[in-house]
Amino acid sequence: MNKLLTYLIAFIAIFCVSCTSEKPRYIIGVSQCSQDIWRDKLNSELKMGTYFQDDVELRFASADDSDEKQIEQIRQFVNDGIDLLIVAPNQATTISPVIDEVYDKGIPVIVFDRKTNSEKFTAIIGADNHEMGRLMGEYIATRLNGKGRVLEIKGLKGSSPAIERHEGFLEALEAYPGITLVASLQGDWTEQSAIDAIKAFKGDLSHIDFVFGQNDRMAVGASKALPASTNTKYCGIDALPGEGNGIACVRDSILEASYIYPTRGDEVLKLAVDILEGKPYSKENPLMAALVTKDNANVLMMQYEEMMRLGTHLEQLHDRADEYLHQLSNQRIITMMAIILVTMLLILMIVIYRYFLQKARISDERNKMEREQLDFFTKVSHELRTPLTLIEGPLAQLGETKEIKDAGAEASGLFAIVSRNTHQLTELINKMLDAQVQNDLQKVALEQDDTHLTKGDETIDKLDTEPKALHSSHSDQLPTVLIVDDNADIRAYLHNILQQDYQINEASDGQQGLALANEIVPDLIVSDVMMPVMNGLEFCQRVKINLATSHIPVILLTARALSQHQIEGYESGADAYITKPFSSDLLLARISNLLKSRQLLKGVFGTGNGEKNAKTEQQPLTEKEDIFLTKFREFIEKNLSDSDLGVETIGAELGLSRVQLYRKIKALTGLSPVELLRTARLQKGRQLLERTDKTISEIAYEVGFTAPSYFTKCFKDEFGISPSDL
Repeated sequence: MNKLLTYLIAFIAIFCVSCTSEKPRYIIGVSQCSQDIWRDKLNSELKMGTYFQDDVELRFASADDSDEKQIEQIRQFVNDGIDLLIVAPNQATTISPVIDEVYDKGIPVIVFDRKTNSEKFTAIIGADNHEMGRLMGEYIATRLNGKGRVLEIKGLKGSSPAIERHEGFLEALEAYPGITLVASLQGDWTEQSAIDAIKAFKGDLSHIDFVFGQNDRMAVGASKALPASTNTKYCGIDALPGEGNGIACVRDSILEASYIYPTRGDEVLKLAVDILEGKPYSKENPLMAALVTKDNANVLMMQYEEMMRLGTHLEQLHDRADEYLHQLSNQRIITMMAIILVTMLLILMIVIYRYFLQKARISDERNKMEREQLDFFTKVSHELRTPLTLIEGPLAQLGETKEIKDAGAEASGLFAIVSRNTHQLTELINKMLDAQVQNDLQKVALEQDDTHLTKGDETIDKLDTEPKALHSSHSDQLPTVLIVDDNADIRAYLHNILQQDYQINEASDGQQGLALANEIVPDLIVSDVMMPVMNGLEFCQRVKINLATSHIPVILLTARALSQHQIEGYESGADAYITKPFSSDLLLARISNLLKSRQLLKGVFGTGNGEKNAKTEQQPLTEKEDIFLTKFREFIEKNLSDSDLGVETIGAELGLSRVQLYRKIKALTGLSPVELLRTARLQKGRQLLERTDKTISEIAYEVGFTAPSYFTKCFKDEFGISPSDL
């Protein structure tokens, strides 16, 4: 289980790392010689190109016009493990060696914007600086009609664009002898460098017709340095969009013209990917350029602004798409983790289920063994305690006889030895069986509901020790006791100790006992528990659910001595539970107590005779007995006027035979059904005499008497006065 969880956790960690740190397919280093507007535009276009190349990572570095810094940055790119280098050399002479190093390591190199002194590069892309310088020279000469004074301000010394533009410019002016190049001042591509160069020039700058700045910024710087009264015109190169840049300066007549020097970062990135993926490509990749004058400046400005707007919109869409993709990636991770977690939970549930299944199986086996042990010791207990009962009980009776009491010292001593050792044997067997069972089945005993034990708390001290026989006050007939036991000796022993005070009936098993109980409806039942055919617990349950016999007290007499056995007995409906071996006095006292407690109020309907209305000691009616008596009373009251109403009719209504009805009513009330019926009629008759003007004859017939004279006689016997006296 622990190994499984470890593997799952490791898998989740690996999965999360793989999902959150996807390595790009290609890493491209971009080394810029400086940081300016033109290069910012190029970098932006390169980044935009990656929107369509998700597996490409760009890493940018700017040398800020420092050869040493650019060399260091390029070598750092190589150490970081780039797949391709895009480089704009600060100066061709100093930067070429480090570019050769990169190329010699097998890393493709793309040179853009500027050139290197070596041929060790994979491809070159950019505009033709020599051609742009030549075209700007022809443009100026044409505007001056071949005559005039011209000033040139060059870019960074040693950079290939500055060299090539100067050479192209000179080439164009050679065709116009009337054009005088006053000077070629040295700048560094910045506006301030042009201002500084003009201020430092010692020659005559009083009349300059045209200034050619090798980029727009230096041309603008020259316009600020020269006096405005000279009517000098200015032109440059780059023609970048945006306010303050080349196109806007042409539009606003700050510059006479400019030349578009394209960045085309998207083309640069496409060339790089083609090289990395092994697709066909050209080593020389010139970019197209165009002249910007006041005639097309507005249009170009609008186009650039629209392109920039679209570019900004595209960048926003890309950022939003990245955000959505990031959210999707997170959701994918969460989903996968949820699946893994659910899988782990399912596995855990299966493991726990199997654990508890195994535990339940072991528990079932243990319970089975405990039940088997319990059954074994119960049988052993039954087999040992039943003979001990038949030894100990008769010995106790013999000890009370005159013969034993009058016997000589020797006989009395021998009898005492037998009695003492029989008692010791009983104690030893009880301790042995109870200790063994309690050790093996302690858990079973503890799990029983303690509330059931309250029924077994009745001790000998609380038993009624009144006279052993209770004779009915309404009959000289002795109470009937039914003995149910499969052991003939036990039945004989019980018959012997009970016959003096009770009528005895016997049955050898629960099935015979149930049939006999329904037939004779005894006053009390004494039954064994362990019997063939039908055991005592089932027998007791069926006695208690039968309407005819539910009122009969049942004493369970058994060798099953554990508390859970007593609980089973009481749950089956038993009124008392006595374990073997037992004292005959205890049994007689328990029978007497139960019979006495069953004596209820004799007058169910109430009588006018105070003596007959007296109560004996009693216990409350059970719910079933109360329902039975209520139905009995209601049926009688409903049919009082029926003179033919008899015991058979009432019994049929209540589902009992004549004998069953008689015995049940007698046991519950102390009166016979006929006596109760006559009492009810007389009570109703008295009410009618007191509350109505009807004659005695009318009332006698109305309450079910067939003769008024007999009604008068019974009335006087019941209430002590004649009906006419009322």
